[in-house]
This record gives sequence, structure tokens and C-alpha cells, in this order.
Amino acid sequence: MRGTDENDENWYLTNKNQFTARQEADSATESEGKKKLSKWLNKSMKIQMTDGRTLIGVFLCTDRDRNVILGSCEEYLRPPGTGEKEEPRMLGLAMIPGHHIVSISVDKSQQEAQDVA
Repeated sequence: MRGTDENDENWYLTNKNQFTARQEADSATESEGKKKLSKWLNKSMKIQMTDGRTLIGVFLCTDRDRNVILGSCEEYLRPPGTGEKEEPRMLGLAMIPGHHIVSISVDKSQQEAQDVA
């Protein structure tokens, strides 16, 4: 019986060490993601959606389901760069479901306008 207890203890210590190492790796990756998200807070972001719309607004928060909340949000129906001048529709505070987001990026045009002012 004593051999079984030693085997159980060795198994427990081995798995505990593997679990701890995995937790440390996950927390390091998580903190990198949190750092990136923290840099994006209160920045003007451009979101391309699955239906072709583009939303531009201030990045306020996100959640584990990739939903995003933008403040002072404007909606553009035509994709940017088409050459046609379009008046945006003001949405204000908007929640964008994560499954509708195709891409998200820092909006350089808004950032440059703020730097000049």
C-alpha cells in the first residue's frame, strides 16, 4: 500500500507543478492582452462590421465575448476610401456585438486631427 501512496503523491506534485506553470503562462499572456487593451482605452477606434458599415468612436470597454462599447460613435454606410463624401450618422454611445466585428483598429485620421489641434 505504501507504494501507491508515494505514486499518488508524485502524481499530485507533478500535476500541481504543471498546473502552476500553465497558470503563470496564461497570466503572462493575459497581462499582455490587458496592456494592449489599456493602451487603446479612450482612443478613437474604427470598426468594420460584417454588413459593410464602419463605426468610428472612442473605445470605452470590451468583455470576454468581444463586445465593444464606443462613445461618441459615428456610423458610415460606405466603406472608407471610396472617394465619395458621406455625412456620418451620429449614434452616440454604441454597443457592437463581437460576432459582427470584422476588424478593429486605431483611427489614425481622428488621432492626427487631435494632434494638430
